[in-house]
Amino acid sequence: MMSKIETQQNARFDWLKWLIVFSLLAIGIVVNYYYSAQPWPLRLLGWLFLTIAVLLIAAQTQRGKQAIDFAREARMELRKVYWPTRQETMQTTFIVAAMVVVLALVLWGIDGVLMWLISWLMGQRG
Repeated sequence: MMSKIETQQNARFDWLKWLIVFSLLAIGIVVNYYYSAQPWPLRLLGWLFLTIAVLLIAAQTQRGKQAIDFAREARMELRKVYWPTRQETMQTTFIVAAMVVVLALVLWGIDGVLMWLISWLMGQRG
C-alpha cells in the first residue's frame, strides 16, 4: 500500500503524463494524414502500437489507476450475475410478446369505443 505522501508525489506528474498522451495522439493524427498514401494495414499497425503506448502511459496516472480498478470491480460483479437458461429466456419472451398483443388489442378496442362515442356525441352517427 502506498502512503498518502507517495500518492501525492506520483499524482504531481500526472499532468505531464496526460500531456504526453494527448501529444502522442495529436502526432498520430498528423502522421496518419501525412502518410495517407501508405497502405491502410501499415497505418492500422501504427495506430495499434500508438494506442498501446498511450494506454500504458495513461494507466500510470491516478485516474488511469482508478479506471483500471473500476474495470476489475465491474468484471467481478459481472461474474456474480445470474444468467437465465435458454428455456427461461424463451418462456419470458413468449409471456412478454403475449402481453404486448393483449394490451394492443385492449387499446385498439378502447380507441374504437372512444371514436364511436365522440362521433355519436358530435352527431355524425345516427
